Amino acid sequence: MKKYVMMMVSLLIAGSLVVSGCGKNTEQNSSNGNGDSNNSNNSNNSHTATTGEMHHSDSGELPQGLMEKVDPTYPIGSQVIMSADHMSGMKGATATIVGAYETTVYAVTYTPTTGGEPVKNHKWVIHEEIKEHNKEPYKAGEEVVLNADHMTGMKGATATIDSAEQTTVYMVDYTPTTGGDPVKNHKWVTENELSAE
Repeated sequence: MKKYVMMMVSLLIAGSLVVSGCGKNTEQNSSNGNGDSNNSNNSNNSHTATTGEMHHSDSGELPQGLMEKVDPTYPIGSQVIMSADHMSGMKGATATIVGAYETTVYAVTYTPTTGGEPVKNHKWVIHEEIKEHNKEPYKAGEEVVLNADHMTGMKGATATIDSAEQTTVYMVDYTPTTGGDPVKNHKWVTENELSAE
């Protein structure tokens, strides 16, 4: 009888651990599923379409030839509020400036090298992230090859320039308004997408 009771208690404990573990996995899968369903439901919205695809390297590695901005509006270490909506949880988040650079920024449309639908109006790729870039900035309508690796299938993709603007771009650290881990060295946010805290 004791053996039987011990076996039942062991099974109950094991069962509760399995249920507890499943609950956690279900929650994670559920949140991933929501991100994926948002992407497929809004594939025409470039910001939403790219949300689940962005990935980050917290190395802060910069493209060769990128020039630091002298006396930027938002100095390194300052706190800002982002109005950019490139990723879920970005808009309205407080960010810390990690770097400020003077360059030309581009919104681009490209088809990922990994296949799939074209990514339209992706913001932002900077001049120094274009493979074998010209000295002069590109104009809307020109075709380039991307050297940026912000998203899966971006590096090496042929892209069309949608818009070009000479401005200051910032690399920032922030914690998404939706929660989750802090994002380190996010590239890029333009000056007009930031405001003083």
